[in-house]
Amino acid sequence: MSNYSINPGDAAPVSIELETWPEGRLKLADLQGKWVILYFYPKDSTSGCTTESCAFRDALPDFSTADAVIVGVSRDSVKSHENFTTKQNLNFPLISDPDEALCKAFDVMQIKKNYGKEYLGVERSTFIINPEGVITHVWRKVKVAGHVDEVLSTLKEAQS
Repeated sequence: MSNYSINPGDAAPVSIELETWPEGRLKLADLQGKWVILYFYPKDSTSGCTTESCAFRDALPDFSTADAVIVGVSRDSVKSHENFTTKQNLNFPLISDPDEALCKAFDVMQIKKNYGKEYLGVERSTFIINPEGVITHVWRKVKVAGHVDEVLSTLKEAQS
């Protein structure tokens, strides 16, 4: 049994509308009818987040072929997302969630430890949402290496 408030089989919270780079505004309801890969990451332009985002960038053609869209989410500002997107040539939208509305809805705000201090931060997490808006797969505490390949193969399995 999961200690998280949102799990596979649950309807994704689709009505929260937030600013994105580059679209302007986005809510998950706008993406219904497509498979959605929604990944939450702690911070723009940090090493793990850059590696993960670039891996999703490089795999976008494979996800597109599988009729899936990729959307990244962090608490960074739209301006920060713009810089990150430009520098890394990202090819999918990034949602800016400074008030943690979407982060809380997906229960990714978790107690983290850094140098012995506890703080509330974004737990690196990925969700697959099917065209009906139901969460089919969840990864928590994501390790970046190999993650995107695993998400892609899981997606293809879920579609078959």
